[in-house]
Amino acid sequence: TYKENLYFCIIKSITKMIDIITKYFPDLTDLQCQQYEMLDALYRDWNSKINVISRKDIDNLYEHHVLHSLAIAKVLRFKPSTEILDFGTGGGFPGIPLAIMFPQCRFHLIDGIGKKIRVATEISKAIGLTNVEALQRRGEEETRKFDFVVSRAVMPLPDLMKLIRKNIRKEQHNALPNGLLCLKGGDLHEELKPFKNIVEVYPLNDFFDEEWYRENKKIIYVPIG
Repeated sequence: TYKENLYFCIIKSITKMIDIITKYFPDLTDLQCQQYEMLDALYRDWNSKINVISRKDIDNLYEHHVLHSLAIAKVLRFKPSTEILDFGTGGGFPGIPLAIMFPQCRFHLIDGIGKKIRVATEISKAIGLTNVEALQRRGEEETRKFDFVVSRAVMPLPDLMKLIRKNIRKEQHNALPNGLLCLKGGDLHEELKPFKNIVEVYPLNDFFDEEWYRENKKIIYVPIG
């Protein structure tokens, strides 16, 4: 029937999309694969009500948003019990994809816009994440301590560093010292100048071979001691 054929096409399409994740992270559990698969329908539904992803870009959810978020996992595999602040999470990136990847870590998602936090909260609940909290909160209002801060290009690096220094705890237990892992693009020469002696830059085309990742996309790591 038409409905059965449509259902088959949808399942086939989602499976193809999830292949881009398993290609680079082949050791995912069945539960993790299922949670990643569920993101497609959930983000499409929420995005039709609250615009958290460009409408033109929703078909690229896995390549441009989920996999992009998971680039952080290529730089650092967070150890169990690590606490991570997702600063300016929007609709849940990079926090939700990372929370699926690291179920034994705690992810704290903050954003100043309440409706975006609602999307992140409802999607986390819908896929059964128990290691995520999402709060409407501006960065300057966040006073708690974390091992790492992650973000996706929320503001220029010097401004971001001023806001988050207070949030990094001193005790270390990961392979990299505590600090900031930030997804950025474009020419970062001026932004990185104040941190040139400590910053580490990881081009994403070292990790992923899709064409989108050849466009000067990077992870910036700044240790904060």
